[in-house]
Amino acid sequence: MPRRKAPLGLAGFLALPLFFSALMCVSLAIDKPHRYEWTRAGKLVHIDHPTVSGLEAKIWLLSFVPSLVLVAIGFGAAHWRRGLYVVVAAAVAIPLVLTHRIDRWEQHHAARYPEGADLISPSSTSDTLLQGQWEASAKETALQLAHTTLGLALAAAAIASALEVRRRRRPVSIAVPPPTDAERAAQELASH
Repeated sequence: MPRRKAPLGLAGFLALPLFFSALMCVSLAIDKPHRYEWTRAGKLVHIDHPTVSGLEAKIWLLSFVPSLVLVAIGFGAAHWRRGLYVVVAAAVAIPLVLTHRIDRWEQHHAARYPEGADLISPSSTSDTLLQGQWEASAKETALQLAHTTLGLALAAAAIASALEVRRRRRPVSIAVPPPTDAERAAQELASH
């Protein structure tokens, strides 16, 4: 078991917003409708259906990877004296890497759903999402959650640094051992 629990606790705490950010990013990156295509009277006809369950499971499993990496780093860092700062550095780097290509993923996802993420034609009264509307919302959510993870990590580093400075400035009290019997006897003789 690690001696320090703060790095592991911080990593576990930061893993939650990181997971939801990763879920949005992975959905934008690999989600696609299940398409049936056939030729009818010389024209290509296609119908899109919601994502198949196998791909949906893959999205959820891949979304756990950044959080698991952060928790593993937290476990390893819990064995070091300054491990909290290692977790903070990882919690800053992982969201930056995760959202690096989000603009491209947003465009590709919108292209895969030409009628919008709800797969309903814009001419229908049931249409609730236009093309690119869900993608823009998912991108914004992913970025906000990534920024939340960054902010919480930097706040934890600031708090840890402030506590370290406070601890170093505190005067060290030296414990004075109780007097021995001979010292007590000498004090009594001196006082009389």
